Amino acid sequence: MGDAPEHVLRNRAFWNELAEEYVADGHRNWLQAEPTWGIWSVPEAQLGVLPADLDGIDSIELGCGTGYVSAWLARRGARPVGIDNSEAQLATARELQAEFGVEFPLLHGNAEEVPFPDASFDLAISEYGASIWCDPYRWIPEASRLLRPGGRLIFLVNSVFAMLCSPDEEDAPAEERLLRPYFGMHRFEWSEDDSVEFHLPHGELIALLRENDLQVEELTEVRPPDGSTTRYPYITLEWAQRWPCEEVWKARKAER
Repeated sequence: MGDAPEHVLRNRAFWNELAEEYVADGHRNWLQAEPTWGIWSVPEAQLGVLPADLDGIDSIELGCGTGYVSAWLARRGARPVGIDNSEAQLATARELQAEFGVEFPLLHGNAEEVPFPDASFDLAISEYGASIWCDPYRWIPEASRLLRPGGRLIFLVNSVFAMLCSPDEEDAPAEERLLRPYFGMHRFEWSEDDSVEFHLPHGELIALLRENDLQVEELTEVRPPDGSTTRYPYITLEWAQRWPCEEVWKARKAER
């Protein structure tokens, strides 16, 4: 990975340093029989992120972190593979695999360049993985390449509203006003850490998906239920119940 893009190397160092803070979260998510999603842990029964027909499918989690999404898929009959940029995150994932007795391949690598042949998977999925830490102009074409005709791409990201209303200061809560322009959204760098995120306006994201033979089937703007809590200070519940702070996108690879 020495010749990886600059943002990949920066994010690898960032997540290797941060990984210890996510061990407890990973363990809690591996424990769950019912998946929950995003910073508000919205139940799968409410959000409906996963396809109903997972038995026997080949899946790849792009930016798998501690591997809990792939574990949920494995328990539902899928054959998952996880890839992540952080060795430290993958070390936690392997420990959790051993603890819970759920094993699947884990690859250290860049989700913008995945070492699998074309049309290897039926499902590509990312919850705050490649979907925000990789350049969409690189990872979305790669996800499309990896999918078989009719395969599905599902990803959860910060909402456009959240990105436009968030101050630059680390952990400062989103405001009720626009702080940056909508047009030109792409690369985000924060003043208090060395990570790089990527977010696109809706029109550009839809166009990018379509250019890569991916037809948008659903966009869910997440509204956490009453009483929801999060350990992340950058969004308050009051804010998130007025404007979506997260989005779930679902697209399907064209059949040719």
